[in-house]
Amino acid sequence: MKKKKEKREELDTETTFADMNVEGFSWYNPHKKKNQGQPIGKVSKKEYWAMVRGAFAAMLPMLGCIIVGGLLIFLIAFLWLK
Repeated sequence: MKKKKEKREELDTETTFADMNVEGFSWYNPHKKKNQGQPIGKVSKKEYWAMVRGAFAAMLPMLGCIIVGGLLIFLIAFLWLK
């Protein structure tokens, strides 16, 4: 059997996505600075629109189900009340 190549990358421990310095946790430090409102990185227009298209592609199946369900309910109500 072949062994998979292990991809070793340095772990980024500086970038935070959520502040985990919460009062009550064992690692809470009241003197630690908070990183508020600082952007992680700049995004180009091409990357931005790729993210927008990806978000719409993820929402499209659910939107289709909602529209089909609404039309089905309307059709059933129309036939029932006719």
